[in-house]
Amino acid sequence: MQTFRHATELRDRFRESLARFPRKESTATGLAPAAVACVIAGASDDEAAFVLTRRTSALRNHGGQWALPGGRVETGETAESAALRELREEVGLDVGPENVLGFLDDFETRSGFRITPLVVWGPGKAALTPDPEEVEAAYLVSLRALHALSPRIVEGPEPERPLITLPLREPETVVYAPTAALVYQMREVLLYGRETRVDRFGEPRFAWS
Repeated sequence: MQTFRHATELRDRFRESLARFPRKESTATGLAPAAVACVIAGASDDEAAFVLTRRTSALRNHGGQWALPGGRVETGETAESAALRELREEVGLDVGPENVLGFLDDFETRSGFRITPLVVWGPGKAALTPDPEEVEAAYLVSLRALHALSPRIVEGPEPERPLITLPLREPETVVYAPTAALVYQMREVLLYGRETRVDRFGEPRFAWS
């Protein structure tokens, strides 16, 4: 099975893939700006992995759902500064703007957000320290597992917008959009250099509010 080492060569490859990727920016009005960090960090064995969190059930918005580190872009912030702030607050990873490798497509949600995803190069042997007020659990999911994953497309509440789901083994769960769509596009762009779009995918009803 293919493995991905958290090394300079991989970082440079991902940066080049993102530089070639013609990302789509949302022009929709009336949506609140948000940003998430698609963090590529090193696990204890130096294998490259991305950070996935489960939000606490007590949160007002999207409690208990699987998510990438991130949140609302506050007044005076850019998507970049907001994503890096949330990354530090939610899981304790403090990285600078020089670690931002590039951007994926904006994703418009039914709950009223315009999400801007950043791909961020995280530290090796990353130690995640979840904020218990926001994050119930945080995981490093290997890119090896992401490469081997078989996404499933199922019917959703909107007939014209199917749902993409990602069945993970560790943690053992199923991730839905918008997180599933963002992770899937990250995989397509970073691992395979494809110009795959995900705006055709819808969201399950529990993610609408």
